[in-house]
Amino acid sequence: MTEENTENTSMLIPEDMYLTSGVHIGTQQKSKDMQKFIFKVRSDGLYVLDVKKTDERLKLAASFLSRYNPEDVLVVAVRQYGEKPVRIMSRLLGFKSFPGRFIPGTMTNPQLPKYTEPKVLLVTDPAADKQALNEAIDIGIPVVGLCDANNETKYVDLVVPVNNKGRRSLALVYWLLTREILKNRGEIKSDDEFEHQVDEFEAAL
Repeated sequence: MTEENTENTSMLIPEDMYLTSGVHIGTQQKSKDMQKFIFKVRSDGLYVLDVKKTDERLKLAASFLSRYNPEDVLVVAVRQYGEKPVRIMSRLLGFKSFPGRFIPGTMTNPQLPKYTEPKVLLVTDPAADKQALNEAIDIGIPVVGLCDANNETKYVDLVVPVNNKGRRSLALVYWLLTREILKNRGEIKSDDEFEHQVDEFEAAL
């Protein structure tokens, strides 16, 4: 019991790594839904997310997603900086992914060539990925969402508070999720066995 508690209190990576990647830098607007994940507001009006809560939620999300068969997980990212990390994560984990434009009806219209029936959806930004989010609601599957300070989270079942617009932030978040899911699945035993670097997940400028 004690050992488990110790493990849960230690962060996945040093706090500095979150900060240098800008994972904590939110937006100048905040939603009521995200209030509990906000650490403070800076003098320039930007809301700062609590990286300890980010870390906790990344652990939860990795644990949750690792329970599904890889082919039952769909990851989407309309945002440009989300496309590359989503593509790499999906390749390494066997997830289905839609980087870039999400074709309406992908989850609801069996006539479409790329029709897919996921059991869980991971969105990079609930606002930008609204089409996919709406279809997940229609078919009644759970949604894991990377949510910034300004996101509404009404239809997100598991919120991961992060800067979901930054290039380095998204690279780090998807790199971490990939590593943790592989550990949860038992495919790697330790962080050292994960041979991929954060840079590999980073979109080009």
